[in-house]
Amino acid sequence: MRIIKSDTNINFTGQSKLAAIVSVVLVVLSLGSLAVNQLKLGIDFTGGVVVEIGYPGAVELDDVRNTLADAGYANAVVQNFGAASDVLIRLAPQEGAKTADVSTQVLDALRSNNPDAEMRRIEFVGPQVGEELTIKGGQALLFALIGILIYVIIRFHWKLAVGSVMALGHDVIITMGIFSALQIEFDLTVLAALLAVIGYSLNDTIVVFDRIRENFRRMRKATPEEVVNGSINQMLARTLMTSGTTMLTLIALFLLGGEVIHGFATALIIGVVVGTYSSIYVASALALRLEVSKEDLFPPKEEEEAAKHA
Repeated sequence: MRIIKSDTNINFTGQSKLAAIVSVVLVVLSLGSLAVNQLKLGIDFTGGVVVEIGYPGAVELDDVRNTLADAGYANAVVQNFGAASDVLIRLAPQEGAKTADVSTQVLDALRSNNPDAEMRRIEFVGPQVGEELTIKGGQALLFALIGILIYVIIRFHWKLAVGSVMALGHDVIITMGIFSALQIEFDLTVLAALLAVIGYSLNDTIVVFDRIRENFRRMRKATPEEVVNGSINQMLARTLMTSGTTMLTLIALFLLGGEVIHGFATALIIGVVVGTYSSIYVASALALRLEVSKEDLFPPKEEEEAAKHA
């Protein structure tokens, strides 16, 4: 396999200390926000009532919010659902209130301003179900990271595996920290976006690791730092092109997808930016700190066999 030459010659490994400081600061701030502010969990995790109301024409969401606030539902989350005439209302659970009573009160309040409002759908998520989803969501993230650790160990080496998993944990923590700091609602769609971010970031990291392994065999006299730096430079154009085209799609999704999908698109936008950064500055830098070498990726016996067939 031939080596792709790169016109860029950025000293990424020389910037590793500065990148490490930036990463540590962001992770600490994110963990601090998660500890103090916590996540603003959606009804999927806390439980509550989801009501879909249909209107004959477009309706102003601020008017709906004000009407619900006057009726005692000041914390209701109001969003368009599809068309501008369809409104999705999310209500936190209320002690002693039955689902049927809540939906009736909401509909009565809205009809006081617009008699043509009609109930389209009502759903109830119990607190027990929400707690179970929280546990299952955390397990999904944990199992994904464990699976990735095993995969990279088998395909490459444990030193690269540690770097890749630490980079993925770095991406997830920072993304969740931003959601916590900005108090953006965290629901199942955001959890799905986090899992997608793990897959996206891992793909970039694996591509760089493949080039590092190839260059360790080709660049026999180079130091590990030179091999890693050259590999990142060779893959930089591909990484930026992939990230750029993905961002164009996500920005369009954020701007045109409606409020219901804002959290999902926001998580992916943050994740792509942080994931691109970590694939360049975090994963490989951690492997270097663990002193990854040619002997780790190509044991002597394997190297002798490769030399015989060269």
